[in-house]
Amino acid sequence: MSLFYSDMTRRLSQPGSDVWGIHDEAVARQRAGDDIILLSVGDPDFSTPEYISQYTVEQINRGRTHYSPPEGEPQLRETIARLESDLTGKSFSAEQFVVFPGATATLYSVFASIANPGDEVVVPEPLYAGYRGLFDALGIHDVTVPLSLPDFELDVAAVFAAVTDTTRAVLVNTPGNPCGNLIPCESLAALARGCRERDLWLVCDEVYSLITFETPHISLLRSTDDLSNVIVIDGLSKSHAMSGWRLGWAVAPEQLITQLIRVSGATLFGTSQFIQDGAAYALANDGPDVEKMRVEYQRRRDYAAQRLDAIAGLDYFKPRGGMFVMVDSSRIANDGADFARRLLDEAGISVVPGRGFGESAASYVRVSLTHPVSVLEDVFDRIARVAGHMQRY
Repeated sequence: MSLFYSDMTRRLSQPGSDVWGIHDEAVARQRAGDDIILLSVGDPDFSTPEYISQYTVEQINRGRTHYSPPEGEPQLRETIARLESDLTGKSFSAEQFVVFPGATATLYSVFASIANPGDEVVVPEPLYAGYRGLFDALGIHDVTVPLSLPDFELDVAAVFAAVTDTTRAVLVNTPGNPCGNLIPCESLAALARGCRERDLWLVCDEVYSLITFETPHISLLRSTDDLSNVIVIDGLSKSHAMSGWRLGWAVAPEQLITQLIRVSGATLFGTSQFIQDGAAYALANDGPDVEKMRVEYQRRRDYAAQRLDAIAGLDYFKPRGGMFVMVDSSRIANDGADFARRLLDEAGISVVPGRGFGESAASYVRVSLTHPVSVLEDVFDRIARVAGHMQRY
């Protein structure tokens, strides 16, 4: 018997689409009892603040466990609109927002609404590895434009030089995953203006917007006055340690909002009522806890930089936001995959090989800062031992 499988399953299983081999092996070894430290995922190690969880449990007990409108609960959308109005100085209404079960579902729905199979999206590289899975599922081709080294800066002219007749959108991510780079306000404004001139959508993924260090994040929503072709994605997974809650949203022009609601209604049928209630409560009462987590990520970033400065053979980019450090192993290893393999086999450290974020990151590994400094001390001791051994040979 030979049963049929869709083209989407074939695209998702193509060679090179799985960037998590090292991580999956590390998880299996950890479960088997090996001494493994996972630094390969972006799942915050903090617990969701207790008062948020408690409020959400109360909402469950109140019976908030039924279907929700495909666009999201009014209270949450109004809360987000107020926050964006306060942050940007512009006037937003609840009707400009659509809520989804996570930022990934938001991105999938956005690109399902603005591009067809065979169309192109221009994306700076290194790029978040999850984008490729979305594009593959939808049959969209990503056209990558390398960020400029050593600081992973965006070259706006290079982005537009990559545009073709089949380009439908430009996708940017700030603060960036995996690099921790920030796109300045003037570059975002130039991107928005250039995309309008070319009848392109500009999609900006801002899920790390509340985790920045010396320089604050400036949203695309604040960077341009004309939002007619602008879509911004955000969520609570990173900033509020709510990754398992699956809550994200999009702000978009009215005509696209209508399309997104149709997609949500047809494929997702809404997001849990009680989770949306908890999200609205979190956004209205989150200040001290979000800041406490941000400060801790900066402390970890600074500690990682101090240790990497002392390890011969390794270079790195000091991130300006997010929860990762990109480490360049080109002086001691064949590529990032080689270094990642040595770290797992010889030190019990799991990191992500850089090629998963694009060919321009092939010599790098991504190190997650989702452990306290007390654990990072052991991590960098182990990394230093492996790097020292590789230098000698």
